[in-house]
Amino acid sequence: MIPRYTRPEMERVWTLENRYATWLKVELAACEAWAAQGVIPQEALRTIRWKAGFDVKRIEQIETEVRHDVIAFLTCVAEHVGPESRFIHLGLTSSDVVDTALSALMVEAADLILDGISKVLGTLRRRAFEFKETVMIGRTHGIHAEPTTLGLKLALWHTDMQRCRERMERAREAVRVGKISGAVGTYANIDPQIEQYVCQQMGLAPAPISTQVLQRDRHAEYISALALLASCAEKIAVELRHLQRTEVLEVEEFFHEGQKGSSAMPHKRNPITAENITGLARMIRGYLIPALENVALWHERDISHSSVERVILPDATILADYLLHRLNNLVDKMVAYPDTMLENIERTRGLIFSQRVLLELTQAGLTREEAYQVTQRAAMRCWKEKEQFLDLILAEPKARGALSRERIEQLFDLAYYLRHIDYIFHNVFGQSTP
Repeated sequence: MIPRYTRPEMERVWTLENRYATWLKVELAACEAWAAQGVIPQEALRTIRWKAGFDVKRIEQIETEVRHDVIAFLTCVAEHVGPESRFIHLGLTSSDVVDTALSALMVEAADLILDGISKVLGTLRRRAFEFKETVMIGRTHGIHAEPTTLGLKLALWHTDMQRCRERMERAREAVRVGKISGAVGTYANIDPQIEQYVCQQMGLAPAPISTQVLQRDRHAEYISALALLASCAEKIAVELRHLQRTEVLEVEEFFHEGQKGSSAMPHKRNPITAENITGLARMIRGYLIPALENVALWHERDISHSSVERVILPDATILADYLLHRLNNLVDKMVAYPDTMLENIERTRGLIFSQRVLLELTQAGLTREEAYQVTQRAAMRCWKEKEQFLDLILAEPKARGALSRERIEQLFDLAYYLRHIDYIFHNVFGQSTP
């Protein structure tokens, strides 16, 4: 089932019409290359170019009898061309056509995915600068740690997605190869120059060596890039799901006018987009194992990979494209609540400044063990007795013996944690201001 918001461009890539059109493009390029060598008469080539065509329903009808999709396709094309069709598929094996065309389709799909990643990167960048200094608590193990900003979270996700883009570009290059080398890759019945011409026409590079098929580690790398893309998207979605929890509510998905969250509870505003992304990521990752298992084929080729690829390649690319659409909308429209972020920071009564107190005490002459004991003792009392950490530190004799009241109070300053944000943003975006 194709998701509702799938881009028509991505859906079109995997239609039977486009698949057969790409096969025909390979076949015509091979005819042109043979004609350049004088093997196919120019008049025959002109007829082939003029008449070559196909009908999807007719191919399906023929395939019910011959039980071979490429033969059914060639038979249908021959019905359009006539006697000169004897020159079509000259010296080729089915996989020459299918694998070369599949690479072209995968490149086409990769370009759409790269476009989707670029849109997400732009949205992440814009919102990172928007929330660059929006202070919130950082959490480790789900527990309050030290202050950070929402902008830094978004900047981190930007670097994640940038790596996803780089991996997708490498995967695109890995599959941007074709092969027109015959039944076991030896060019027994075809000139290697035919392969070079066909690949050039298809925007591909000839594989340095092949068997009957292109090697499937290339396709596995491609699916792996999609799986990692999905996982990085899920990482964002899971974080936003946590931040929307009622007890936290620092960030929330945009809730449309007239939207309803529950059939039973009218108050519900659920993170459905983020949850949808999490589910899509599970699906896309699920295609990686079959892709890896396609790498090992019997001898020069068996057909065990074919049925798998007919499912995983269209599905994974379509779902990834859809996932990027949902992710971009999620980040673009998410609502932040800075006041709640500050309220949550204050919930631990200053405990988040414990490391700074610890380090300052060591600088004032206490051993690290002494400083840790003093700071932790006050911290544990803060947890249990719900008193302000600052007051408890001021009540510690060793702390007051080492530091003045004024200096201790200066340690409880949120601005201290923001002083290197410009440096980080410059590392990520090449600039510290938009």
